[in-house]
Amino acid sequence: GINAEDILSSMENGKQVSAEQTAAHVEKIWDDGILTTLMDYVRIPNTSPMFDAEWETNGYMDQAVELLKNWVSVQGVEGLQMEIVKEPGRTPLLFIEVQPFHNSSATPGTVLLYGHLDKQPPFEGWLEGLGPCIPVIRDGFLYGRGPADDGYAVFAAIAAIKSCQLQGASHSRCVIVIEACEESGSPDLPYYIHKMEARIGIPNLVVCLDSGCGNYDQMWLTTSLRGMGAGTLRVNILTEGVHSGDATGVVPDSMRIARSLLSRIENEASGEMMPELHVAIPPERKEQAKAVAEALGKDVYHKFPFVEGAGPVATSNLADLVLNKTWRPQLAVTGAGGLPPIATAGNVLRPETSLRLSVRIPPTLPADHAIKRIKEVLEKDPPYGARAVLEDPKGANGWDAPVLSSWLEQSLNTASMTYFGKPPLLWGEGGSIPFMAMLGRKFPEAQFVVTGVLGPHSNAHGPNECLNIDYTKKIICCVTQILADQCKAHSSSSEPSSKRQRV
Repeated sequence: GINAEDILSSMENGKQVSAEQTAAHVEKIWDDGILTTLMDYVRIPNTSPMFDAEWETNGYMDQAVELLKNWVSVQGVEGLQMEIVKEPGRTPLLFIEVQPFHNSSATPGTVLLYGHLDKQPPFEGWLEGLGPCIPVIRDGFLYGRGPADDGYAVFAAIAAIKSCQLQGASHSRCVIVIEACEESGSPDLPYYIHKMEARIGIPNLVVCLDSGCGNYDQMWLTTSLRGMGAGTLRVNILTEGVHSGDATGVVPDSMRIARSLLSRIENEASGEMMPELHVAIPPERKEQAKAVAEALGKDVYHKFPFVEGAGPVATSNLADLVLNKTWRPQLAVTGAGGLPPIATAGNVLRPETSLRLSVRIPPTLPADHAIKRIKEVLEKDPPYGARAVLEDPKGANGWDAPVLSSWLEQSLNTASMTYFGKPPLLWGEGGSIPFMAMLGRKFPEAQFVVTGVLGPHSNAHGPNECLNIDYTKKIICCVTQILADQCKAHSSSSEPSSKRQRV
């Protein structure tokens, strides 16, 4: 290691991080424990509370947060304090504070780094030898539920901070927040953020590691996230099931009624959603979509596992496909009830059909407005006097990135060019991170770096989820560079708003 005198001398000379040293430090930290701990993390079935009613009693979430805490505690990061914050009936929060590491009278502020440790349900369809709780390294990928989405986050944050310290490079005060209910819409996070508000402070940089990348060739910066509306559409037409031979032609099928109701919010031929769910797409986002389409080409849709002969909704305009998945509303039916298994499906006209709906909404459309309107449209005057109710309606706001400071733009470019040999690409993500919308409102002056490792074939939420190991190491190196540049930029002088550019 590097001794204290060397580090102090480096700090006094204003040393910045070295690409060679950063890569070497990250490689060593990875080999010395990140990989094995991530594999242990895969083995824990700590499914998010929305999908596991027994999460409080089975102990898996507590086991996962203890695993991460134990790894952090032996990393030797200077100035680190850590605790697991937990309230009755709420998921735990891993809260880490690292004091500034610099030799300057200036106050470079606070960096807030975010991730989550809860997981999506197991799902079916894993390849032979793979499984949600079976960590397997194959062809440079770590397979299993959770590491890429985004269990790696606390490891990346700590490794980046430690890499700065090992090189004697200054970093600002860092606060790391790892929640345990993101996959359930982050219901506990606002409470904890309010509770810990004084300890968090006012960050001037937020780093979120829960996003994705279009390829593994460069760093990707997320400039927008779609919001989400969800609920269960329940359609009842009878009080009990009846003989289908006796009833069909007299009693309408509840599935047909449900289909007709969905047609009110979505055109089943085109997939286009009702006008009230659309927004005007900013011109700069359209330009970014064109750049992404040009960079990825047919990989915009080739990354999805279509069956033979199938393809995307359109192929003539790739930029339009990018906008479809980042700025336009879309519907997916993610579950169904009232349907018996095929093996036991008798000739019965079922009394009801329930459909779990997931509606992705544009980044700037208020989620409460969207879900309220969806509920009104679905429930109004259902055919045949049936009973139609959208149960448990919930919404989460999207997010649109603020103006990008010139120091951060330069830092991102330096990081991506150094570790990938290509400049970074900016794009919107189709998924949701509820925390970002909340932080954007709470800290309007903060800069945001929203990035991640969910790239081609990583298949978050589905079977065969995996993490690209080499790409993840490079992203940790990039975060190291950004932390060092943030400290330098805010220790020198304030940046005038005229030197900011729209992300």
